[in-house]
Amino acid sequence: MNLLDNLVKTTSIPEIYRNMKQEELEEKVREIKAKLGKKLFIPGHHYQKDEVIQFADAIGDSLKLAQVSAENKDAEAIVFCGVHFMAETADILTSEEQIVYLPDMRAGCSMADMADIFQTERAWTELTALFGDTMLPLTYVNSTAAIKAFVGRHNGATVTSGNAEKMVKWALDQKQRLVFLPDQHLGRNTAYNLGIKLEEMAVWDPITNTLEAQVETDKIKVILWKGHCSVHENFTVENIKQVRAENPEMNIIVHPECRREVVGLSDYAGSTNYIIDVIKKSEPGSAWAIGTEMNLVKRIINDFPDRHIVSLNPHMCPCLTMNRIDLPHLAWNLDQIVAGTANQNIIKVDADIARDAKLALDRMLNLA
Repeated sequence: MNLLDNLVKTTSIPEIYRNMKQEELEEKVREIKAKLGKKLFIPGHHYQKDEVIQFADAIGDSLKLAQVSAENKDAEAIVFCGVHFMAETADILTSEEQIVYLPDMRAGCSMADMADIFQTERAWTELTALFGDTMLPLTYVNSTAAIKAFVGRHNGATVTSGNAEKMVKWALDQKQRLVFLPDQHLGRNTAYNLGIKLEEMAVWDPITNTLEAQVETDKIKVILWKGHCSVHENFTVENIKQVRAENPEMNIIVHPECRREVVGLSDYAGSTNYIIDVIKKSEPGSAWAIGTEMNLVKRIINDFPDRHIVSLNPHMCPCLTMNRIDLPHLAWNLDQIVAGTANQNIIKVDADIARDAKLALDRMLNLA
């Protein structure tokens, strides 16, 4: 069997699930949830479709969901409705007795895939030749387990969009400069907020294996990995100008994975939870343009009908990889779990990688 055949085998679901009506699929999921009870736990990321999120036992960001999964000791099956790196983190933090599943193994993250372990090890060698032992690596939790493990082995830590400033401060207390993976925009926005000049930040291009810098190497404080979120990078200065022209009373709030110039022109910027919290605390009748993933924006619009809320980019599509988790895949995966045939949907991180990745996660969690 070749690689393509194997991929098709492990990602295709029987047509019966594709042909079932939504009501039938929903009833199947409800029945299995009732049957398994506390033995089943379904975490759902904020960016998931409504058809899936309605069955989530917890809704949140990737790290929170992994932590909550670990706290549910009675849960034998964790069916993670998110993307691959999130399920990896859940596997790292949960016990050996718990099994983490991903309903569609094709649900990846383009940002996480922009930094693989081979590129990272090569970059570290090149950067060490330039900077010596003056660097500490940080990685966004939106990264693979292998990258987290690399950071853990090199005394670094993970960060979230909510605690990035605290973690960057911590890193710069340890070493003269830091390497920030894999999202250059979160790293740049965070460092800028802490008073680091843009020219003091360089960008490492893993494709050309080169450092893009505006100043001499000894003046560089932050090295940003040339990666980005394919969703958040699509919010532009032009979007902001249009909102300001057409709706000058609107507040603009964006995620820090957006480009620096977009964040700089916005009224507010922060993590997904921050965005939700700001809208929740806002005055009824207030107007908001939100720069984040479309499934979440639509959910916020529905949750707060007394606010005028729009997407900052009216042509934005939902995250394509997040949307691979749909109701047919969820129902199929749950049927497999009940039948004991869900082997191809299991997320299991190698023990050595999990150990080192947990070092990076624990350093962050111990500082939280």
